[in-house]
Amino acid sequence: MTASKREKQLFTVGRIFFLLIVIPLALVSVLLATSILKVGDVAEQSAVVVMDQKYQGSIKVRAIALADEVASFLTERQDDLMVATILPTDGSVYKNFLEKKSRSIWEKRDGKLTRVLLPLYQEMALINPAGQEVIRVANGKVVPAKELRNVADIRNTEYLSEDYFAKSKKLNRGEIYISPLTGWYVDRTSFEKGKRFAGIYRIASPVFDRNGFAGVLVMTLDARHLMQMTDRIVPTQSDYVFEADPSTGNYAYMVDNRGFVISHPADYHVVGLDKAGKQVLPLTKENTAIKAKEGTEVLNLRLMGFIDAELQKVALEAAAGKTGIRTYSFAGHTKLVAYAPIKFYCVGYSSPEGFGWIGMGVDVDKFNSLGADAAKQIREESRSWASTIIVIIVISVLLLFGIAAILARGIMRSVNASVPEEAKNPLSEDDEDEN
Repeated sequence: MTASKREKQLFTVGRIFFLLIVIPLALVSVLLATSILKVGDVAEQSAVVVMDQKYQGSIKVRAIALADEVASFLTERQDDLMVATILPTDGSVYKNFLEKKSRSIWEKRDGKLTRVLLPLYQEMALINPAGQEVIRVANGKVVPAKELRNVADIRNTEYLSEDYFAKSKKLNRGEIYISPLTGWYVDRTSFEKGKRFAGIYRIASPVFDRNGFAGVLVMTLDARHLMQMTDRIVPTQSDYVFEADPSTGNYAYMVDNRGFVISHPADYHVVGLDKAGKQVLPLTKENTAIKAKEGTEVLNLRLMGFIDAELQKVALEAAAGKTGIRTYSFAGHTKLVAYAPIKFYCVGYSSPEGFGWIGMGVDVDKFNSLGADAAKQIREESRSWASTIIVIIVISVLLLFGIAAILARGIMRSVNASVPEEAKNPLSEDDEDEN
C-alpha cells in the first residue's frame, strides 16, 4: 500500500472517530456551559428580590417574638408584686424575697464580656396611707428607720418628681401601676464618653387589711433588664452582640405607650429627667437644631412626622396595636422597620396601645449592599464554572484527537499486518507479459 493511501485511510478513521465522539462531547459541553451562565444570570437578577422578601418576613417575625418576650417579662413582674403583697410585713422577709429575684445580663469588665446575675429589683418598700415609708429594702439592705421617706411629697422621691404613691393608692385590690421609665438623662457627649442610661420602673399596688386601705407596696425594677432585650440585637444577623452600633442603622429599639423611646443603642435618644427632675423635652421641628447642638436628642416618634411622615405612621399604627413593615428616612439613612405591639395591659397601659411597641430597623443601603454582594458572588461563581468547563472541553478535544490518531495508526498497522504481501504489491500487466 502506498503512503498516500495509508494517509487517506488514517484520515478516514480519524474523521469517523471525530464525528462519533468529539462533536457530541463538544455540543453537550457547550450546552452545559450555556445553561450554567443562564442560571447564574437568573440567580443574580432574583437574589435581591428573594433576599428582600425573606428578610422582611424574618425581621417581622423577630419583632413579634421580641414584643411577646417583653410582655411575658412584664407579666412575671406583675406576678412578683402580687405575691409580695401577701408576704409578712417584715424587712428581712422582703430582703430574702428580693434576693431570689435575679436575671443574667451581659457586662463588660476589664475589656471582657461577662455574663452576670443582676437583681431584678433595686428596691422594695411598704408605704403607709399617709405616704410614709414603713419598710424599705434597697440594694440588698434593710434601710434604717431614720432614712425612710415620706413619698407623698414628690420632692422626697429619688428622682424628685415621682408620683407613684398618688397613682397607686387610687387603685382597686389586685390592680397594679407601672410608672413610665424614670432615670437621669444621658446626653450625647456623656454617652460618647462611655456613660449609659440607668433607669427604673416603679411597680406598685395598694395593700389592704381588715380595716380597708393599708398603704402601697412598691417594687423598683432595674430598667437594664428590659433595655438589654433590644440593645443586643442586630436585625441583619442571628447572633447577639454586647451593644448594637447605632451608626450602622441596623438595630432594635423599644417605644412606650406615649411614643417615647425607652430603649435604643444610642442612649441620648432615650427619654430621661434633668437634674431638677423635669423631663427633657423631645425633638420637634422647632427645636431640632438647638437640641442637636446640645446633644439632648430625646425621641418621641409620634412627633417625628417633620422628619418623615412614614415614621409618624409607624408610631401611630403600632399604638393602634398593629404589626407591619414600613420604610422611612432618618438621620440620612433609608430604613426598613418592622414593628410589633407589646401586648401587656394594666392600669395606664390600656388596649390597644399596651405597654408600647418594638421597632426593628434595617439600613436599606446596607441591605442592598448585601444583596449586591450575593449577586456578585453568584455571577463570579457561574463564570468560574463556565470557564472551567471551556478549559475541560479544550483539553478533552486535544486528548481525543491524540487518542484518535494513536488508535487510527494502531488500526492501520493491524490491517497492514493481516494483508498478504501479494495484495500489498499486485503484479502489473507488464510483469504478466514478461512471464
